[in-house]
Amino acid sequence: MKKRYQISRRRAAEKFRKFALSNPVPIQLTFPLPDVVELAQTSLGDLLRGVGRAFIESVMEAEVEELAGKRSQPDPERNIYRWGIEDGYCIIDGQRVPIKRPRLRSRTKREIPLGSYEMFQRSSLLGETVWQKIMLGLTMRSYKEVVQQFADAYGLEKSTTCQHFIEASRKKLKELMERSLAGLAITVMAIDGTIFKGQSLVVAVGVDASGRKLVLGLRQGATENTTVVGALLGDLMERGLDFSKPRLYIVDGGKAIRAAIRNHAGDAAFVQRCQVHKIRNVTEHVTDADRHALKYRMRVAYGAAEAADARNLLYKLHDELLQANPSAAASLMEGMEECLTVSELRLPVKVRETFSSTNCIESGFSIVDHICHQVKRWQGSDHRLRWVGSALLFAETRWNRIHGYRHMPMLINALDAAYRLRCAHNQAELKAQVSAA
Repeated sequence: MKKRYQISRRRAAEKFRKFALSNPVPIQLTFPLPDVVELAQTSLGDLLRGVGRAFIESVMEAEVEELAGKRSQPDPERNIYRWGIEDGYCIIDGQRVPIKRPRLRSRTKREIPLGSYEMFQRSSLLGETVWQKIMLGLTMRSYKEVVQQFADAYGLEKSTTCQHFIEASRKKLKELMERSLAGLAITVMAIDGTIFKGQSLVVAVGVDASGRKLVLGLRQGATENTTVVGALLGDLMERGLDFSKPRLYIVDGGKAIRAAIRNHAGDAAFVQRCQVHKIRNVTEHVTDADRHALKYRMRVAYGAAEAADARNLLYKLHDELLQANPSAAASLMEGMEECLTVSELRLPVKVRETFSSTNCIESGFSIVDHICHQVKRWQGSDHRLRWVGSALLFAETRWNRIHGYRHMPMLINALDAAYRLRCAHNQAELKAQVSAA
C-alpha cells in the first residue's frame, strides 16, 4: 500500500510538471502589506523567507484549482474535490518549514496527492545542503542552532542530520568511485597512502594537461600492499584510464605502489619518488646536530639545473656519509635515480618543484584530517570511505591549478620523447640478446 502511494506521488509530481510547462498563466501572489512591514523591520532575510513560504502555498492552491476547481465555484461533476487542510512541511534552505497543505479526494474516497507538494517536500536538496555545511566544518550537534533561520522550522535534530549526511555522502562516494575516466588526458598521477584511524587508505590524484587536479579513486586496506594498490589501479583502468600513455607517477617510496605501477603501466611509467620523503628518511639516520646541514645539502643537490650535477653532488655526499654513517649513506643511494626523474626530463623549475614531491596529494590529506576531526567515534562498513571520499571531493572543488601549469605542454613532450627513447633502447637490447643467443 505504501509503495503504491509513493508511485502515485511521483506520478502526481510528473503530472504537475507537465501542467506547469503547458500553463502560461503566472502565479498571483498576495502578501499583506502589514506583514511586509513587520518582517522587513526584523530582517530582509525573514521577509524573503516569508514571501517564499507564501509563494509555495500559492503554487499548491493553483494546482488544487486545476484539479478541483475554484473554491467559490464548486463543480459537482468533477471527480476530485477538496478535503480540508492539514499540517505539512516543505524544504527551504535545507530546513523543514511547516506549511498548510490542501487535501484532495476522489469520489471513491481515495487520497489524491499534490504534485507541487511532492516537489517542494523532496529531501534531496536537504541532503546536499547538509553535506556542504558538514564539509565546511559544522558538526551534527550544532547544525540545528547554526542553520535554523525559520523560527518554527523543525526536523534538524542530530539524528535527522546524520541520516541525511549518510545518504548524501554515500551518493558522493558512489559518484567518485564510478565516474568515467575515459578520454581524460591525465599527465601526472600522484599515489599515496595514509594511516587513517587505524586503517590504510590509498588515494590516487591526477593532474590533467591543463594543470587541474582530479581525485581519481581511493581504496581501503589493512596495509599499503601491492594487492590494494593493484586493485585501485585496476579500477581506474576499468573506468577508462589509459595506462599505455606515458605518464609521470609521483610516489612516496613504497615498494608496493611502485610494483603495482610497473605491472599496469610498464615502460610508460616514469616514477618520481618524493624528494621530501627521501630527505626525511635519510636525516632520520643521523643525529639532531647533523640533520640541518644534511637536509640543506640534499636540497641543493635536488635543485641542481642538470641531472648530472645533482647526481655528482649526491655521490659526493654519499662518500662522506659512508665514513660517518653507513646506514644514512645506504638510504641516500636507495632509489636515487627515481628521485631525479623530473631532472632527467629537463622540466622548467616551477613544474619540477611541483612534481618533485607528493605535496599535491598531501594538501588533500590535510583537508581530510581537518574535516574528519569532528568525528568522535568511527564505525565499520563504509564509514571511513564515505567521510574520506567526501572530504577529497570537497578538497577537489577548492584546488587551484598547479604551479607552473603553463609549462604542462613541455612536460607532455618530454614524457613522449623519453618514452620513445626508452622503447628504442629496449628494442636494441632485445636484438642484442637475440643475436648473442
